[in-house]
This record gives sequence, C-alpha cells and structure tokens, in this order.
Amino acid sequence: MRIALLTYRGNMYCGGQGIYAAHLAREWHRQGHQVHVIAGPPLPALDPEIPLHVVENENVFGVEHPDWAHRPAPLRLLQPLNLWELGVSRFGVFPEMQTFGLRLLLRWKALQQKHRFDIVFDNQCLSWGLLGIQASGVPVVSVIHHPLHIDREADYAIDPSLRMKVKRTLYFPLFMQQFVARRLARIVTVSEASRQEIQRHFGIPEKNVDVVYNGTDLETFRHLPDTPVETDLLFVGRTDDRKKGIGTLLEAMTHLPEHVTLKIVDGRIGERSLVTRLLRRYRLGDRVVIQRRMLTIPELVKEYSTARVAVVPSFFEGFGFPASEAMACGLPVVANAAGALPEVVGSDGEAGLLVAPRDTRGLAAALESILRDPARAERMGRAARARVARLFRWEDTAAGLVGVFEDTLRAAHRRSRAA
Repeated sequence: MRIALLTYRGNMYCGGQGIYAAHLAREWHRQGHQVHVIAGPPLPALDPEIPLHVVENENVFGVEHPDWAHRPAPLRLLQPLNLWELGVSRFGVFPEMQTFGLRLLLRWKALQQKHRFDIVFDNQCLSWGLLGIQASGVPVVSVIHHPLHIDREADYAIDPSLRMKVKRTLYFPLFMQQFVARRLARIVTVSEASRQEIQRHFGIPEKNVDVVYNGTDLETFRHLPDTPVETDLLFVGRTDDRKKGIGTLLEAMTHLPEHVTLKIVDGRIGERSLVTRLLRRYRLGDRVVIQRRMLTIPELVKEYSTARVAVVPSFFEGFGFPASEAMACGLPVVANAAGALPEVVGSDGEAGLLVAPRDTRGLAAALESILRDPARAERMGRAARARVARLFRWEDTAAGLVGVFEDTLRAAHRRSRAA
C-alpha cells in the first residue's frame, strides 16, 4: 500500500504525536508498504529508506516582538500564509494546523502525480486542506488521539477567568477540527476512552470510530540492570500541561514520609513554571529533583531505570506513553483512573494501581503501599512489561491501521461504482 503519513510537527520530542508518526513509518516500511512522511518542523528522524517531504513554516508562534523579525530571510514573512501566521499568532492563535494543511494542498497535485498514494493518513491535524485533498480522489483517514476540547477544559479548571477562556478559545482550532473530522473518509483513535470523547465533542458515533491501540518499543524501553536507583518516584511529561496532574502529585508528596523522593523529567521547566511555584508552596525543594534537559531516548530509558515506581496522575490521557514506557522498563505504575490509563495499566492491580483523580491522599497511600513492599513492586514490574508485550506492539498498531485503510478503500470503491 502507498501511504502518505501527515504530521504537522514531526519530531518525537514534540510529544506523543511525534512518537506515533515515527514508529508507524518504521513499521509500515518493515511490513513492505511504501510510506512517505509529510511533516512540518521540527522534523522527524526517520530511517534513510523512508522519504520525507518537508512542509516549511516560519515558526513564528510564541516568538516575542521584535524577535520574530530576527531571521536570515525576514522578507519571507511577507508571503501570504507566513504573514497570516504572524498576524494571528500575535493574538494567541496557534496557526500551524491550519496552515500545514493549506500548504500541503498547494503541493498535493504534484506529489500525487509522482507517487500515486492510495491513502492519506493524518496525524490529528484535521486542517481545512484535507478536504481539498480528499476531493481530489484520495481517501483521508485521520487519527484523533484525543479531542483538544479536553485540554481546554483542563485549563478552564485551573483558571476559570474570562481572560483564560478567551485565550484558550483562540488558541485551539476546535471549530475547524470538528468540521473537518465529520467529513473525512474514516476516523481512528487510540483507546476506548478517546472514542467516547470523540462522540461527545465531535458528534461522530462511536460505531464509526475504529480503536487501534498505540505500541511501545520493547527493544528500546527495557530495564537497565546496572543502573543505580536514584529516586523512589518518577514523573515523565509536560508539567505545564494542566491535564497531566503535576499539582496533584506534588500535593500527594506532602502526605508521604519525608524520606520519599521524586524525580520530574521535563525539559521545558522554567524558573516561573507551575512546578517551581508548587515546590515553593509545598516546601518540597529538598525531596524533588528536576531533570530540566531535553533527553535522548536512551537517556530517557536510563531515567526510568533509576526509579522504583512511575506516577501518571493525569486527568486524561488518550493513551499515555509515559505509562506504557515505564511498564516496558519494568516499573509498576500508579495512575489516575482517568481517560485511557485503566486500559493501559489494567484494572486488576497486577501491573499497577489506579486511584481516583485529584485524590491526593489516595494517591499517596497507593504509592506508599508499593514502596514499602519491594517484592510486590518487583512482581508488578514484571507483570507490567508482560502486559505491554501482550497488548501494545507497534507491529500490531501498523497492521491494524492497514486493515482500516483497506476497509476504507473498499468502501470508496463501492461508492464510486454506485455513482
């Protein structure tokens, strides 16, 4: 099958979507499919055999005045789409999803004439441009990891002020994504929890959304036996993302014995960040270590191997790579019973424990129960890796999506014959 894989930000360090795209491209190539990755910056690192088509932008979002003009070719900002991005980004709008699809649409005829793609797979861009691509005769299937409405609700829960509501409403392209998603050939998602949220926010019936679980690279993510233990608890994720629940975890630390330590792995923590403020509020500075540097994948694996228990206190996860990666590294996980985390961790208590969201004392009790029983922690860690090996393999993800593509192409063929 000839697959065009779209990802508006392709680098793995941009988050779960970058990880998803890189692994899918590799697995489809391994399985004999012709996959081309079409990506915006920062770009993915791909195997040399996988073609990469770059959709450039000027990366003006979040760049303060007058720094946005300090670039090698400032006159490029006067090009229509670049100028539009610069203008709307001054009002807090994140424009890259819209403009990625529009830029791609301008190049699509030439790309399709040369490569003759059977299917376009969109990595939750859901841009207006996809409707034009689909109208050219190539079915577009999109994965929705989770509706962005959930991110907005998480921000509202922290700050319900009118200023925050206006700011986050401008930031998220919700109307565009709702409009486009309902008109694409097929929608897939990565968990049953996300399928339910897609129906709630997008109005797409659950029966019309396929669930194909993410994978986890067991060859890479594994316990490193010679790595010394440095911390009791480990949190990996973007701490300024309100739905990740870092505030709940730091408050739970105040209910744990003072000898219990925590390491936070987040290369984007600044001096005025949420974590910094909370550490001062709860006076936890001597019990919490922050890894502020952006890590390579081998360095991240090593960090997992330095801990006894992984903590994922998110209020929602469409899947939850920090949970599955920690499990692959042989760590028991304590997570919120929220979003897809019960699907990943399991609800039987064998690989990890689930607690009610925002229950700081319940979170502390679950963590302490594992920490005080090393033999139990070891059993849970073995069960955690076995669960990932059984349920979350990238080769299964890639094959499952190809099955969706085949069904989509058959349906398109039936419609064209009927017409």
